[in-house]
Amino acid sequence: MRAVRAPFLGVIGGSGLYEMEGLTRVTRVRVTTPFGPPSDAIVVGDLEGVRIAFLARHGRGHRLSPSEINYRANIYALKKLGVERVVSVSAVGSMKEAFHPGHVVIPHQFYDQTRRRIGTFFERGVVAHVALADPVCRDEAGKLAEAARKCGATVHEGGVYLCIEGPQFSTRGESLIYRQWGVDVIGMTNLPEAKLAREAQLCYATLALVTDYDSWHPGHDAVTVDAVLETLHRNVALSQQIIRTVSPTLTGDRPCACDRALDAAVLTPRNQIPAATRKRLALLLGASAQPKKGA
Repeated sequence: MRAVRAPFLGVIGGSGLYEMEGLTRVTRVRVTTPFGPPSDAIVVGDLEGVRIAFLARHGRGHRLSPSEINYRANIYALKKLGVERVVSVSAVGSMKEAFHPGHVVIPHQFYDQTRRRIGTFFERGVVAHVALADPVCRDEAGKLAEAARKCGATVHEGGVYLCIEGPQFSTRGESLIYRQWGVDVIGMTNLPEAKLAREAQLCYATLALVTDYDSWHPGHDAVTVDAVLETLHRNVALSQQIIRTVSPTLTGDRPCACDRALDAAVLTPRNQIPAATRKRLALLLGASAQPKKGA
């Protein structure tokens, strides 16, 4: 891995995000992790005076399905580069009449309907139970919503993001049932991403761009890839503008408790964590992973 000045902000989303005006000192960094390779090389650059690391979630060329993404490697790689905050840019379907395609949603909650994904770093002899009642960093989410408003977007702040396994879109029956659950938007990528970010003690918030009404809405055709891509392409410029606007507000000390998520979460005594596991998780556990002398 080439040495770069440590980034402060991580952005996960489409590869077009980092092709924006004002991004300077750009370099592409390949990061190794104990969990395998991340989705792609990470693009690091300066934007509005902030060092930012951009990661294409599906890889350049959109090569990875939601179930194939190595979420652990992605979050670990950003942590290894020095990222402290993560903004997740995601396309979603709307489950509410008032959330129109083209609107922006900043969800505060997630519901996990995935089935095939590994959702924790802590295994192989170590157990950690992080608090996840509030999975989104409210400080970051608030600043993201404010930046979106400044950019002229129609913003819905709060609500529940339902994450399904995919890669298929919902059946109409599923979509109608999800509506009864009271969720606000539906997507395929933000879990276990948000859970892993909390375990890595990173701030995390989602910039959700509504592309369609899923398949529940009687007045709209069932969701198709063409319809999603058409709206998504229109949203690229907006998401770039929002990232450019929010970046300077996410510097300095973090007023939240995200960086203390592991303080009381690791239950396994340090002297009982296998040496290989301590080495594997040293970046996350730091000095707390090392047993005391004589232990």
